[in-house]
Amino acid sequence: MEEPQLLQQQEEEQSQSISLQDCLKLLKGERDEQRLAGLLLVTKFCKSDDLVSLRAIYDAVGPHFLDRLLRTGLGKGVVSSGSGENRDAYLQLSVTVLSAFCRVSEIASSKEMVSKVPMIFEVMSMKSGMPVLEECYEFLYLVSTASEDGLTALYESGGIKLLAHQMSALPDGSHLMELAMKLVQLMLKKLSQGIVENDHLSELSVIVTKIARQFALLQNALKFEALHLLSAIFSSEYSTLLHDALRVIQNENWSNHMRDGVATILQNRVAPAEKFEALILAESMVSIKGEGWLIGQINLPSVQDPIPADRCLLLVLESSRVEVAVLLNELAYSKYEASKSSSSTAETIISKQQKVTIVFSLVEKIIKLISNIGETEETQITGHHLDENTFIKAINGLNETIGVVLEYLQDAKEHGQKVGNDLLASVRLVGSYLAEAPVACEDKITELLGYMLSVEGEHESSPFYSVCFLLPMLCQKTMKIEGCKLLASSGGYKAVVDCLMKLIEQNRNGVENNGCIFLACDTIMNLLKMEQITFSEDESTFISLLKALALWTEKTNDPSVVMMASSICTLIFDMTSENALLNHPSLSSSCLDSLSRLIARSLASWGQDMSDAAKADMDLLEIVTAGYSRWADRFPQIQKAVER
Repeated sequence: MEEPQLLQQQEEEQSQSISLQDCLKLLKGERDEQRLAGLLLVTKFCKSDDLVSLRAIYDAVGPHFLDRLLRTGLGKGVVSSGSGENRDAYLQLSVTVLSAFCRVSEIASSKEMVSKVPMIFEVMSMKSGMPVLEECYEFLYLVSTASEDGLTALYESGGIKLLAHQMSALPDGSHLMELAMKLVQLMLKKLSQGIVENDHLSELSVIVTKIARQFALLQNALKFEALHLLSAIFSSEYSTLLHDALRVIQNENWSNHMRDGVATILQNRVAPAEKFEALILAESMVSIKGEGWLIGQINLPSVQDPIPADRCLLLVLESSRVEVAVLLNELAYSKYEASKSSSSTAETIISKQQKVTIVFSLVEKIIKLISNIGETEETQITGHHLDENTFIKAINGLNETIGVVLEYLQDAKEHGQKVGNDLLASVRLVGSYLAEAPVACEDKITELLGYMLSVEGEHESSPFYSVCFLLPMLCQKTMKIEGCKLLASSGGYKAVVDCLMKLIEQNRNGVENNGCIFLACDTIMNLLKMEQITFSEDESTFISLLKALALWTEKTNDPSVVMMASSICTLIFDMTSENALLNHPSLSSSCLDSLSRLIARSLASWGQDMSDAAKADMDLLEIVTAGYSRWADRFPQIQKAVER
């Protein structure tokens, strides 16, 4: 059986050798007709992977004739008499053989081939559906991967614009679509934030929508190519600009395609790296479309039965929970256990921290979604009804995730670490969750509150953002005596006072963050109103706060600011006297003058003709009025200002 097959193979090789020799003779002929006949013969017998023969044929015909043939096909030159009648045939032939020759990398990287990129673009723009289109894409891919000059020519000739125009017409899952996606991936190397902003934002957004369709519909290797490409785009420095451009696209199909693709990846057994890329896409889509994107109908070509609208939400939450546990465990090992001499440790930590930021963002947005749905009719947010079982699964998943984060913070505390963006991000996530569920994880929060309030970002000189992240929870907890005792005993109230003073300073410099300012004010007021809590040994902290409040209100006419500041001052005055303040080295008489005017202004709003703003702050006015009656005799200067 083997002998006849061997004889057949030898006959084929001999036939090909004879054909190659005949072809080379024709290609070296003096007349164009001979060369054309030789090239036609090439297309009949020469295999695309026979690089040796392709090299010999290219050397025989030479780049000059190939250039003339392509120009003739474009109507820009002449190969032989009567060429005008055969333009389409010449065009087909020239592009076919050029594409074949470029399988030899030395040919593909040559100046002659790089120079033809703009002409191939002309061919593609003539008729996007013409038979030669696939060879055009093959040529561009081979040239742009063979050398940096080829890639530059692809980009500078308008590759992004051409692909944005053509990709919508390419068949789903086709080799053409695969090549187009590979060309996009190559050109991403040439894009920067400035270039995208000025030249390619709309084109890139169109390309994303086309790739999203492949990501959803295909169930083969090209689906993963789409995943990798979309992940690279959304992980780039220009992703924020792209988010803005995608928000204004009217057609919603692309965002549904993204959800379908993400759900497919997350519910199947794929590599961890690919699951993480799906989470990158989910985080980007939530940033673009809002948290409601996580809930919606999923349509998969291979699944006949309807898939619940909450499937994507639960898949993203579960995958995020797993990633949080894995990443924080790896981070802790890299920081505390791995050899300090390892040169890769720092890079590993940075990479893990960047990944943690993405999954934390997703979990935080899921917290927001569940909270909003709990407060509002969910169909107003997502268009779909969520059953109680989904809520239970989501809350259980969030509880477990926050528990893992708290363990990571506990580990950092035990290792004496309080500076790091990963720690700050952990505090932010915990703060987001506790703002919605202030009684969750109470034992762990009791143990870690003081530490969390001391956490600093890598570029902070003292804790600030960590306190801001925890203020919503602190404001709620201090409404009860147990929360006040916890904040006082941990020393955390000092961090809140310092945070408020920084917020006031920012406000005076034009940076408004009224939400945080009033949360800090409410927290401090809750503490000061609790008679069981005393601060007699920490006078300096509150004197510094008095000075900040005096500066904050000196040039404002906002009645809410005036009433809030005067209420806090009133409660602080309960703990001291005018003589004690004047004898304190850090408080001047001019500051006491400002505080006197502040109390006088707030009390002046009391009366029959109260403004609507004053009525809204009636509870604060009552605090000031009641406090003034308690300590007025100890503050003759303030009493004089009020009675003036």
